[in-house]
Amino acid sequence: MKDVIVKSNKLVEAIQTLTLSETRLVQLAIIDAREKGHGLSPQHPLELKAERYAKAFNVTLDASYSSLLEAEQNLFKRQFTITNDDGTFTKSRWIQDVNYQKGEGKILVTLTRVLIDHITRIDGFTQYFTQYHLEQTANFTSVYAIRLYELLAQWRTARHTPEFEINKFREQLGIGTNEYSRVEAFKRRVLEPALLQINEFSDLTAKYTKQKKGRSISGFSFTLKVTNKEKEPKDVTPSKQYKKMTESQRFLFAKKLAELSEMSKYSVGTESYDQFAVRIADMLKDEQKFVELYPYLVKVGYLTKSQSNLVM
Repeated sequence: MKDVIVKSNKLVEAIQTLTLSETRLVQLAIIDAREKGHGLSPQHPLELKAERYAKAFNVTLDASYSSLLEAEQNLFKRQFTITNDDGTFTKSRWIQDVNYQKGEGKILVTLTRVLIDHITRIDGFTQYFTQYHLEQTANFTSVYAIRLYELLAQWRTARHTPEFEINKFREQLGIGTNEYSRVEAFKRRVLEPALLQINEFSDLTAKYTKQKKGRSISGFSFTLKVTNKEKEPKDVTPSKQYKKMTESQRFLFAKKLAELSEMSKYSVGTESYDQFAVRIADMLKDEQKFVELYPYLVKVGYLTKSQSNLVM
């Protein structure tokens, strides 16, 4: 479990605008906060050292010092926005205080309450999460590649993603309103270079498909392969899993699906969550509907093993 980054799926899907060096520092902060228990309160701030950064990302000490200085100046100001289950939004900073100690080549930081909630208080049942080893993104030189990898990693078991609606997708990648506004520029300057790095350096291989509404591109979906075959689960094709799902599992996961914000497009009128869950359970009887809902089933824990070791 060395250098494992763990984030709630809501944090993975958050709107954010970090630079590459800021993203890397947040990755180290999440790892060290979970492993050492520091940075969770002002009484015990987290130390992030230049040597640690240099070793993790194979950069020079000078580059590491520059990254720490950038964090001292800018990371404190950065925000992220999380979408809550009820459709409301929570905005938060990443860190609540920072102390750059130039002579010692380190900074001391305390994480914000919202960030702490989304990296430590995870049980795998009420709060679903994504985890990956730092080495999977350590060689990326594009912040877009890191963000895209995290978004794709949620769906590694399902092996395909639902549609990422283009406007929200851009915000999740940290792209400004006036940046790469044309889809062609977005693909050429952001999406395709990010995929090249993911396919070359990480444990995922991904391809995208353009989704359209009429003549306009509405978003992108992705198909995935896990290149580390030893960790790749067996018999995970939707059709095989359809045949394996028991009656009790159908009702259990229908209740979980009913609470997903992404499932709102399937709701009808003013039906309650319980009524929605019953209807979803009925949908899961149909193989075609099961295959359609399969990525969401995986997201709410279908096929996953016990994850109690991630609770802090």
